[in-house]
Amino acid sequence: MTLPDCPALTRRAALAGAGALVVSFSLARSAFAQDQVQPPQNIGREPKSPAPLPGSLKVDPNLDAWIRIGSDDSITLFTGKAELGQGIKTALLQIAAEQLDVDMGRITLVTADTARTVNEGFTAGSHSMQDSGTAILHASAQVREMLLQLASARFAVAAQDLKAQDGKVVAPDGQSVRYGELVVGSELHIPATPNSRLKPLDQRRIMGKPVRRVDIPNKVAGGPAYVQDLRLPGMVHGRVVRPPSPGAKLEAVDAGAVERMPGVLKVARDGDWLAVIAEKEWQAVTAMRALAAATRWSQPTALPEKTRIFETLAGLKADTTTINQKQAPPAAAVHTIEAEYRRNYQLHGSIGPSCAVAQMQDGALTLWTHAQGMFPLRKAVAEMLSLPEDKVRCIHVEGSGCYGHNGADDAAADAALLARAMPGRPVRIQYMREDEHRFEPYGPVMTSRGAVALDGSGRIVDWRYEVRSNTHSTRPPGAGQLLSAQMLEKAFQPGPPQPLPQPEGGGDRNAIPLYDFPSQSIVHHFVPEMPLRVSAMRGLGAYHNVFAIESLMDEAAAAAREDPVAFRLKHLKDARGRDVVQKAAEAFGWSANATRESGRGRGFAFARYKNLGAYAAVAMEVSVDRETGGVRLLRAVAAVDSGEAVNPDGIRNQIEGGIIQSASWSLYEEVQYEPRRILSRDWSTYPILRFPALPRRVEVHIIDRPGQPFLGTGEATQGPAAAAIGNAIADAVGVRCRELPMTAARIKGLIGG
Repeated sequence: MTLPDCPALTRRAALAGAGALVVSFSLARSAFAQDQVQPPQNIGREPKSPAPLPGSLKVDPNLDAWIRIGSDDSITLFTGKAELGQGIKTALLQIAAEQLDVDMGRITLVTADTARTVNEGFTAGSHSMQDSGTAILHASAQVREMLLQLASARFAVAAQDLKAQDGKVVAPDGQSVRYGELVVGSELHIPATPNSRLKPLDQRRIMGKPVRRVDIPNKVAGGPAYVQDLRLPGMVHGRVVRPPSPGAKLEAVDAGAVERMPGVLKVARDGDWLAVIAEKEWQAVTAMRALAAATRWSQPTALPEKTRIFETLAGLKADTTTINQKQAPPAAAVHTIEAEYRRNYQLHGSIGPSCAVAQMQDGALTLWTHAQGMFPLRKAVAEMLSLPEDKVRCIHVEGSGCYGHNGADDAAADAALLARAMPGRPVRIQYMREDEHRFEPYGPVMTSRGAVALDGSGRIVDWRYEVRSNTHSTRPPGAGQLLSAQMLEKAFQPGPPQPLPQPEGGGDRNAIPLYDFPSQSIVHHFVPEMPLRVSAMRGLGAYHNVFAIESLMDEAAAAAREDPVAFRLKHLKDARGRDVVQKAAEAFGWSANATRESGRGRGFAFARYKNLGAYAAVAMEVSVDRETGGVRLLRAVAAVDSGEAVNPDGIRNQIEGGIIQSASWSLYEEVQYEPRRILSRDWSTYPILRFPALPRRVEVHIIDRPGQPFLGTGEATQGPAAAAIGNAIADAVGVRCRELPMTAARIKGLIGG
């Protein structure tokens, strides 16, 4: 992949670039009723608050922040969100093409670039469609109406008698004008209004239709698709020497022989940060290995005992908060169930190790990176390098992984330090597998305890749940959140870990069940001290909490001697939640009286992501080998309600991928470590699900809600899939594994016990 030289510039300058005119129309104020100056009314009363702008239009309300139309009829769309493999490029193009009445192929999409796009923060939490998709939906519709108003003035025809069609506005008599002609000379930018005239549902031809994803062809054909493929003129290669263990200090290094190696341009050291730059990548790799052999490090005992990690977590000081409580008159409990659930450390396991390219030119830094937040990263890198923020430009380029805070930000920081050490030339760094595995921030260890009371009718009358966890986000914008910035002579310290607030939450995400219980108490024990470095991993605490809650629901259903699906519906009032539960059960062929072969089981689970996102239900069938404890996934059936489905194929991709990713987490993935080092260095010491272990069949059923808000999709099934697998294992062999991952060894131990 090659890119042209990209000097630092401002977003406004980019939007006003040569050969293109900004969609910023100078229209009569009467075109928008919301903007008309009205005579004062209701004097003496409190004025009504203005209606909020939809989605990320609240971040930047100017339409020229989202759309540009050129005099050559080119259309450029801007989003502050990044394509991470979730398919948002395709969905956002569909939205804009629909509302502007043009083919998707005529639109160029610019994603996450601090010089060109709106600051939409991190691409995380299934917010891309909720935030950016909603903003683009309304901005595109308003631009279309502006074009009709401009054409109305030109043709002296009422705007309602005109129609937008294939990049033109067409009058009843057949005369037409191109979009590019209408905006010539218009250079003002206009704020969006709260209400938009969206295309009627029955006139839509692009939204709601399955469209092949625009990001896929190069990925499957081996073409340039990722930042790992990026090649710039004059580019050189860097590698960082990582310490043998977290917390180790560089005591001595003899770099003389390395500096004389072929192709080596420079050995750079700043405190405990040590790196080499060479003309070619393999030269950098061999020099890095030689440099590592010439170092001496202190190696403190910095890590906890793995076999006692849950006791360690329980013994650490916690800030305790009751996040939800509901009380009802005491009811007689016939059955009481108590259980503890555990999750071990897990890593992101990006198939492609983290990579970045940086160039320092004339005191300004340009950084190409697959991190998930360009603006927060820019702030952190600027702080680390003591540069003004406007001297750092971060451009998102897709990476071959991942969802969550993996090593991408750290790689970007390393690239920036390398570029500072060799100004003028682009420097590329790609982590080695062992560096990615050993030093990325992990998904946190977690524990939860649940206690459920049922009355004589088998209904839950009291629900108690407590979850204990570290933070689930140590992302930038602080320089102290960058691993290499912590290793410099003038070290930057990370800020104190913080819990993420409800209603979305972090470790307590989805800890509040969507079910209707008359009495419940939900408590979050936030543990600031982190035995291992941790941060955001797809779904945050929802993965563990849904696993625990839905496992506990199955245990309660068994105590009540009721079918698990019927038991859930008995406690679920949310109509859309009931729809996905019933759809998944029906598609699976769920029957309360079904007979099954020995060693086979079925499981069911449901959740609404964050209790405000997508609804998802998963039914799973597995077989379990009693001799080995090995689990074979036979089939998975899911139902999902993500609101309006812009690209059903993209939603299906996300749900299928979420189920498979969750299956890998839930059956295989667990970080191995000892007090002085991380042992998970490669795919043999950190096994993941392989192709032969995939479910034989995965079905996804989408409940479309045209006209309803976008709810996001990407993180909806990780928790339900884990719980469905756990429930199916319990159904197959009669023992329940309450610790993630549910490895063959753990299941075998339970069967034997």
